[in-house]
Amino acid sequence: MSAMVEPVLHKLSIEAFNALWRAGHLGEGDRVELIDGLILDMAPIGRPHMSLVNRLTRWLVNAVGDRGVVSVQNSIVLPPWSQPQPDLAVLAPAFFALQGNLPQARDVLLLIEVADSSLAFDRGRKRALYAREGIAEYWVVDVAGCAIDVYREPSPDGYRSHRRLVEGERAAMRALDGVEFDVVELFG
Repeated sequence: MSAMVEPVLHKLSIEAFNALWRAGHLGEGDRVELIDGLILDMAPIGRPHMSLVNRLTRWLVNAVGDRGVVSVQNSIVLPPWSQPQPDLAVLAPAFFALQGNLPQARDVLLLIEVADSSLAFDRGRKRALYAREGIAEYWVVDVAGCAIDVYREPSPDGYRSHRRLVEGERAAMRALDGVEFDVVELFG
């Protein structure tokens, strides 16, 4: 009698994932990202999500200025298995010099996910991925809860610091002085 063996998922590398794009197997309209070697469909973008991304983009571009690069819904590479597309990323100014390359964890000052239907995933699997990869600061904007979960101090076991910001509190980027706003301004 033979033992039952569970099938193992075949993980795709970043290179294989991008080869699918180049070969036309994935198209411009496909909203997918590579997380831990798996191609995952991204949640559809609703009006509240779009509105919050637009508000955050405007605020970040004005507040960050030339001290960083604000990247909106673009990929970052976390070799060898992940190429997520966070809603927003603030990248170090040195990223301007990396023409044609995608940012990596070392280039990221802040990642932001705006979460409505994806809240559990953004707080769970994505948070674990970003902590494991050393992303210094990660925010999850909770659309329904009108709050921002701020995660800092990454480690292989997760973020060691978590704070939930609500109306009446200020969200401030740790890496750049003066990049802050009242939470109520975002949801107002």
